[in-house]
Amino acid sequence: MAISSPRLGAALGRPVRLTVRSGAFEGVLQHLSPDRSLLLRTGRGRRWYPSAPEEEEKIEYTVIDCFQQKFGPAVLHLKQQRVVSVVGEGVNLCRHGKLSWLQIATKSHIFLFDIFLLGPQAFKNGLQMVLEDKNILKVIHDCRWISDCLFHQYSVLLCNVFDTQVADVLQFSMATGGYFPHRICTLQECLMQHLKIPSKWDALVKCRQEVASENPDIWFLRPFPPSLLQALALKAMYLLLVHSSLMDNLMSDLTAVVNDYLNAYRNGSGDHLRSTKPTCMKLPKELRQLAGVQKLRREKAVKDYRMNEDGLLIRPAVKINERSDAQKDAAHRDDGDCLPPNEAVSQTSFNNQDLLCQEKNENQNQVASLWENLKPASNWL
Repeated sequence: MAISSPRLGAALGRPVRLTVRSGAFEGVLQHLSPDRSLLLRTGRGRRWYPSAPEEEEKIEYTVIDCFQQKFGPAVLHLKQQRVVSVVGEGVNLCRHGKLSWLQIATKSHIFLFDIFLLGPQAFKNGLQMVLEDKNILKVIHDCRWISDCLFHQYSVLLCNVFDTQVADVLQFSMATGGYFPHRICTLQECLMQHLKIPSKWDALVKCRQEVASENPDIWFLRPFPPSLLQALALKAMYLLLVHSSLMDNLMSDLTAVVNDYLNAYRNGSGDHLRSTKPTCMKLPKELRQLAGVQKLRREKAVKDYRMNEDGLLIRPAVKINERSDAQKDAAHRDDGDCLPPNEAVSQTSFNNQDLLCQEKNENQNQVASLWENLKPASNWL
């Protein structure tokens, strides 16, 4: 019979014995989360037992915590890839911190390397070759931290990186006609904006953040909770997907102009081609039209966003659990994941739907709607 939350709450601070599928555990109940995840203080220290979300997305992943059997084939598989996602987990992830997990995902596999158990030998035995391979694109969100950690602790010189945080800012600038936001986005915000990932991710993210906040040493406890392994795998998988989405959006202007290029001559009568010099290097109208689109984007951005004293657009943080309603004031929150405490955004209500929260759709539709003001009959997107 499941124990109710009130009964568990009454046991806070008291010795308890819990029996679950994986076994029986004894200790002092230290913390109880709303989802009934538990933190016990045992004779060997504190242990966290998070409950999995009811609709947790099930994905396959491979935990690699020894060099026999799995490690070699995993490295061989990674060396054959063109694009992989890389995520690091630990405490204070930099030269002064400690790396516990390194997640690497490909289109067909997700590997969770237990660096805490494998140690530096993991990089000497093959991971360094993968991370330093110039022919393998590594998709990372905010590579500054893990780059510092890998270089100073493991002598790994990370290269050929697609940083989704940088790409997100560049896409914002493109969508607003050249303006830059006053803040960067967390990985969770990028996922919500560009992938519209299932709501089941919310529970996993909250679980991970709560665990890390309540007990940072959870990353170094073994065996590692299965629900957190699931969160690590999902994070790497979604990061790989957001790369594809960002690339499509960043290339949208190029794709639009090329489409106009394709139709520039072949859809016409062709009479004017007799007098057109193939060597003419004058900027074609298809490219000059971009200036008009950029102007309209800037005008729209000024209406949709406030601007700070530095000329940067004040970009509201995305409310993870209310992403479907971008017009709500609650969509402005402080991000406790990787934003500095003083970077909180003041709550603001916009008359128009926040451009940032609909960038994925607008990158497909915005240029077309704006372009109609310049050219009634156009093939622009």
